[in-house]
Amino acid sequence: MSDTLLISSRKGLFTVSRKAGQWEITGTDFLGDNVSITLTDRRDGRHYAALDHGHFGVKLHRSTATGWEEIAAPTYPPKPDGYEEYDMWSRPLNWSTARIWALEAGGSDEPGVIWCGTLPGGLFRSTDHGQSWEMIRALWDHPKRKQWMGGGADLPGIHSICVDPRNSRRVWVAVSTGGIWFTEDAGASWAQRGEGMRAEHVPPELTRDPIAQDVHCLAQCPAAPYRMWVQHHNGIFVSSDEGKTFSEINGVEPSTFGFPVVVHPREPDTAWFVPEIKDEKRIPLDGKLIVTRTRDSGKSFDVLTKGLPQSHAYDVVYRHALALDEAGDRLAFGSTTGGLWVSEDQGDSWACVTHTLPPIYSVRFA
Repeated sequence: MSDTLLISSRKGLFTVSRKAGQWEITGTDFLGDNVSITLTDRRDGRHYAALDHGHFGVKLHRSTATGWEEIAAPTYPPKPDGYEEYDMWSRPLNWSTARIWALEAGGSDEPGVIWCGTLPGGLFRSTDHGQSWEMIRALWDHPKRKQWMGGGADLPGIHSICVDPRNSRRVWVAVSTGGIWFTEDAGASWAQRGEGMRAEHVPPELTRDPIAQDVHCLAQCPAAPYRMWVQHHNGIFVSSDEGKTFSEINGVEPSTFGFPVVVHPREPDTAWFVPEIKDEKRIPLDGKLIVTRTRDSGKSFDVLTKGLPQSHAYDVVYRHALALDEAGDRLAFGSTTGGLWVSEDQGDSWACVTHTLPPIYSVRFA
């Protein structure tokens, strides 16, 4: 089990470590800077941190034996002369990296490969540990890409990347809003997946269209890659055929709205969620912070509350802010109000590490 957490926040990157049975903050990096997401590459132990400096743009850093070094950030190609396209608000869409929203290591057979998802919808691949990046033009140039729209952000973005543990050339990505896309040739060609998902906030003729689905998070079971879970804008969906088709899980209390989902590494029927009230509210129901867990592929759910605040808790947990360790026993999540909780027993009970951090964007076991 991992004894270290990397917490990406609005005001820096925090290291949290388990010592003598207690979790505590043990380090800070990039203090005061907006750290959108981190990645620990388990193949070599390196850490990657994406920073959003606002006016000064997006930066990417990689850990060294003595600290951090800045490396290349993914950059978009120039637009063709005379070409223009527009976002969902009819504003010109800039071909530039607005945010790094996903970082994922390649397979064990391809050392140095890192995948990166960005706003406004570009997917990038590095083969040299992030030293340089190549845009996956087959996805960016796909004619349906122009139908993508913003979800929680004004721009569409790639936020979930799943690399098949059986074959590293097979990769799934999820877009908010643009559904799920799949390649089996390392990005040379792409196909839409996600039949069976339902979007209730679009015109009726688009409700079942895979490209209209606002997928909040996509997770895959490492030991059973055919099983994929989706936390959607208006529901929870599960697939048993590698994301080709999904079934909706209904009747989940207190809500099927949320952002994150994690799946047990060896038990494909076990997954965790953090529910909220959706749309204009986006707060826990009745001010009670809870985690839900299913162990039977969604037939039933446990509502996990022990150690979590059950009154006047207005914590929102973003899609990257719920984490499960490789053993499948320890969970951790952070919130927009700066709270951080850890469970040592698959969510049956929780301990608050701190409630004074800046708004948390991402939580990762290192």
